[in-house]
Amino acid sequence: MLNFVNDYAEGAHEKILDRLRETNLESTPGYGMDPYCEAARQKIQKACGCERADVYFLVGGTQTNQVVIDALLKDYEGVAAAATGHISTHEAGAVESTGHKVLALPHKEGRLQPDVLKAYLKGFYMDENHGHMVFPGMVYISHPTEYGTLYTKEELAGLSAVCREYGIPLYLDGARLGYGLASEDTDVTLPDVARYCDVFYIGGTKVGALCGEAVVFTKENTPRQFVTQMKQHGALLAKGRLLGIQFDVLFTDGLYLENGKHAIRLAAILKKAFEEKGYRFYLQSPTNQIFIVLENRQMERLQEKVNFSFWERLDEEHTVVRFVTSWATREETVRELISVL
Repeated sequence: MLNFVNDYAEGAHEKILDRLRETNLESTPGYGMDPYCEAARQKIQKACGCERADVYFLVGGTQTNQVVIDALLKDYEGVAAAATGHISTHEAGAVESTGHKVLALPHKEGRLQPDVLKAYLKGFYMDENHGHMVFPGMVYISHPTEYGTLYTKEELAGLSAVCREYGIPLYLDGARLGYGLASEDTDVTLPDVARYCDVFYIGGTKVGALCGEAVVFTKENTPRQFVTQMKQHGALLAKGRLLGIQFDVLFTDGLYLENGKHAIRLAAILKKAFEEKGYRFYLQSPTNQIFIVLENRQMERLQEKVNFSFWERLDEEHTVVRFVTSWATREETVRELISVL
C-alpha cells in the first residue's frame, strides 16, 4: 500500500537518530535543564530573531495546545478560534476538559480573518449581558491551517493589531510550521511569526522529529510557573534532553526548512498530476496537504492500493479526501501513486 495519510507516519530523520545514538549513554540533568535543550533554545531564538524569547519543549501537539491555552486563560475565559481549527475539531475536547470553552468563529478556507475577529470582540463587549458569558481571553490560529492554507503577513499583522486593541494574546499552532515556511506561496517568515504572535510553537512531530514541540513566548510574557503547569498536564518529559537533541539537530544547517521544502516539492508534483488527470480539488492548498473530491466508488477503488485520509462527506455521492506528503516521502512513491491515478 502507498501511504499518503499524514506527515507523522514515519519515525525520525536519520540525522536525529544518529545524534540520539551518539549521545545515548551520556548522563544529563532532566526536565529540559540539559545542555542540549539549552543549545536548541539558543538556535531557535536566533532563527526567530528574538534573542530574549523563552523556549520550552513539550511532548506533543494536543498537550501543547492544552497547556498553553490553560496557562494563559483565567478561569472565566475561553479561546477564540476558527470553527475548523484543530482545537475546535480534532483534539477530543482537550481544551474544554480544562474548563475553557473554544469560541468557534467563521473562517475563510480555514483562516480567521481580522475583520471577523474584531466584529466578534466588538459585539461581545457591546452585549449588555456579556458579564454572563464566556469572555474571549485569547485567539488561536494555526499556520498552516487544517486545510493546508496559509496566513499572509498582512493577515497576521491584522490579527495581532486586533488582539493588542483588546488586550488578549495571539497564539499560533505551528504543528506543520515547517511546511508553511517552506511554501513558495508564503510571505511569512519565522521572525514574522515571532513578531506578530505572543506565543507559538514550532512543530517537530510532523516535520522530522520522533516527537516534540517547541513553545516560544516572544514578549517576555511566559505565564508564572509554566514548567509546573506543564508537569500538571503530563507534558513535561523527564528525559528532556531527548527533545532538546531533536530540535538542536532540526535547527542545525537548516534541516527544519529543508524537511519542509522536500515535502512541498513532492506535493507540487502530485498536485500537477491530479490537475492533468482531471481530478477535482476541494480547495487550493499551497502546502503539503492536498484535498481532492472523489466519487465514492472511485474512492473505494483507490483505497485498494493507496492509504489516504477521509476528510468529509461532500454529498451522497462524493467525498473529500486528503493526501499528505512529508519530510520522509520518496519521489518514487509519488510516481507510483501517479501511475495508480
